[in-house]
Amino acid sequence: MDDIALTTTSEDGFDTESVIGDFALAIDPMEETGPNPVSVLVADYASCFLPAVRVGAQKAGYDGLGRMEINASATLDDEDDLEAIEFTLKVEADVDDPDELAALGEEECHVHAALREGLHADITVEDDAF
Repeated sequence: MDDIALTTTSEDGFDTESVIGDFALAIDPMEETGPNPVSVLVADYASCFLPAVRVGAQKAGYDGLGRMEINASATLDDEDDLEAIEFTLKVEADVDDPDELAALGEEECHVHAALREGLHADITVEDDAF
């Protein structure tokens, strides 16, 4: 059984709707009906990294980090492929070693672990499907 299953549909044009459990997410490379896929990837990364910092910090004995926020930015190359991602992690609490928080997030974040060379979808095409 798959750990994650979803359906992404495009009726016509370029926009898509991904249904994940009870949730629907509109994604559109043209940015007319939703954010573009690369922006969603950067948001997914930040949305994983932030709670990963909390989990790692709790395991390391940090208490009460308070409000945290990530300002994320990404750089695209000439073909609009993702070239670099930068996070600025803002933490309400005063911590002794801010760099340790980044390392703890990297250790716990599943998206961080997935962004590696060679991880691509295995693709099967079923024609005349509808």
